[in-house]
Amino acid sequence: MGEKHIARLEPVGIELEVDEDETVLQAAFRQGLMLMHGCKEGQCSACKSFLLDGEVDLDRYSTFALPDFEEAEGYTLLCRAHALTDLEIELLHYDEEMLRSGVPPRHAVTTIEAIEPLTHDIKRLVLRLADAERLSFQPGQYVDIAIPGADGEHRSFSMANTPSTGDRLEFMIKLYPGGHFSGLLGDGALAVGDELEIDGPYGVFTLRETSPRRLLFIGGGAGMAPILSLLVSMAEKGSERAATYYYGARNERDLFHLAEIELLAGELPDFRFVAALSESAGDGWSGESGLITDVVDRLEEGLEDVDAYLCGPPPMVDAAIALLLARGTAESHIFYDKFTTTADT
Repeated sequence: MGEKHIARLEPVGIELEVDEDETVLQAAFRQGLMLMHGCKEGQCSACKSFLLDGEVDLDRYSTFALPDFEEAEGYTLLCRAHALTDLEIELLHYDEEMLRSGVPPRHAVTTIEAIEPLTHDIKRLVLRLADAERLSFQPGQYVDIAIPGADGEHRSFSMANTPSTGDRLEFMIKLYPGGHFSGLLGDGALAVGDELEIDGPYGVFTLRETSPRRLLFIGGGAGMAPILSLLVSMAEKGSERAATYYYGARNERDLFHLAEIELLAGELPDFRFVAALSESAGDGWSGESGLITDVVDRLEEGLEDVDAYLCGPPPMVDAAIALLLARGTAESHIFYDKFTTTADT
């Protein structure tokens, strides 16, 4: 371990111990603080903050996340920053309700319990923790799964189940040609009984329980995973909060879990599910057609007072954010996960 320093987080007035060998974000995780974060690899800028005092050394990062001129002005990425002195940091993005609700991440070895097709290009992966262990997490969070034989590489996937079944973890994984992890599922290189190592939980895509606002979920593809976890957790808690879930797919063969969502509609007193097809719809299709953001724009009369949760491909998430902001949703009431792939890397 390296030399230890103190980082003071403003304007919340929280102090934490930071070892030089860990990043400020890792130190926060270790001490149960849920700072805003996304990729944890210096690519997304979700953890961007301002260094009021002190000195840091930054691991490699993308200048799209932190341009050189911003770094020169004092901005930093907490997922890349190693403390060289005591620090005073101004958090630019934070949620006081969530800040102290973090679950310290841990490492665990799991066994593959099931690999099943959900659609032609999405698989259900179920991992069982060893010796009846359980993983504490919040609905909507994710874990990093180590890629076997890839020397420290991992991929991040959101849990589709809830903590009530924390002895196993369920995922919805999109198969990409050449995908470093999904390719192993697609070509049969991973099988039931194989071991996979995980680290987590991570993520701030979690319900703000004290909010009185109506919930608006917008998703596509395997982005259903964390949203389903949130909805099931609401049903488990007997929530009566109004919620609408818009799900976009290309065609009918890309739809799945419709029966499970119909059951949720019977358990949540004020819940509505709207599926839309953007490409081909057969003669028997009675649902909506078009891009899911266009459907939301057409069917939603007021978006000024909602909490919006978005998860799916980046173009869908970006379009949904633009729509919500244009329709009056406060930026602080928009929460999102973008599903990305490194298949082409």
